[in-house]
Amino acid sequence: MDQQETNLHQEHELLKKKLEDPAVYGSKDYPRLAKRISELDRIVELFDARQRLQKQLSEEMELAKGEGELAELASAEVAKTKQLLASNEAYLTAELLPKDPNDEREAIIEIRAAAGGDEASLFAGELYRMYIRFCERHGYKTEMVSESPGEAGGFKEIIFEVHTPEAYKTLKFEAGVHRVQRIPATESQGRIHTSTVTVAVLPEAEVSDIEIKPEDLRIDVFRASGHGGQSVNTTDSAVRITHLPTGIVVSQQDEKSQIKNRDKGMTVLRSRLLARKIEQEQQELGDARRKLIGSGDRSEKIRTYNFPQDRITDHRIGYSRSNLPSALDGNIDDIIEKLHEYELQLLKDGS
Repeated sequence: MDQQETNLHQEHELLKKKLEDPAVYGSKDYPRLAKRISELDRIVELFDARQRLQKQLSEEMELAKGEGELAELASAEVAKTKQLLASNEAYLTAELLPKDPNDEREAIIEIRAAAGGDEASLFAGELYRMYIRFCERHGYKTEMVSESPGEAGGFKEIIFEVHTPEAYKTLKFEAGVHRVQRIPATESQGRIHTSTVTVAVLPEAEVSDIEIKPEDLRIDVFRASGHGGQSVNTTDSAVRITHLPTGIVVSQQDEKSQIKNRDKGMTVLRSRLLARKIEQEQQELGDARRKLIGSGDRSEKIRTYNFPQDRITDHRIGYSRSNLPSALDGNIDDIIEKLHEYELQLLKDGS
């Protein structure tokens, strides 16, 4: 048993003894302890399984040295056990690597049309549908926060929440500039146009995560405009929240109630402030991981959707595939999985 395994076993036993005290269940430390012991349960189980498999492999290899039917059977089992050990090692490595403390959070996704006018707005609508379909396929609940429709369709901006544990972990690598290349329906010369849409993925912040002083806020109310029904537009229900120290501005008008708009606006503000804090912390990461996670730079192109060639390319990992219609229908699991595999490899390499 190596030192890391010994230390984790000892920590596991110590925490189990702490949980034997009934008083701990009412303490403020209980959620943290329960979470840590759950993590250690998985790790210790993997360590124990590794020891069992190593012992089993040793016995099978010894038997395989003999002759006859028993030796043949043992040889076949050796291959299976080696495969199980390799799988065990992969899971152990993933469990022992440093975790992003925000991975367990739900997510807020902000999609904005950038360069390209109406075509960018249309593509922002397609990306929104892509993420909604992806969430539907996985059983994730989504909730609209705010939307600003484009004049020709799609959205100038749309913000929505993804309510499922680890939504941020799943979708965080979608942040960045998404570029679309295609011939617009209005293009008479058949020329390919390039438009861009920015996607921001924010870990949803709890009230306790970010301290926001009342004196740091300026809250303006105004009459909502656009869609939503007449009752929305006849009262000062829309809210604009300005965080004075950072200059971050959040506007919310989709709800009929000023209180609901304020609450949704504060949720987005807290998450943007948390994302800002995370960006600062990521400056200490290796260059390779920063490239994958994103610097927050709005000009950082991460992916191209090329319609004439029916190709989608993620530039960070050099991965391309065909069948764009399927991707825009939410079938992007392969891209998301490869991005996470790349992150895992970077963590192993210490980048």
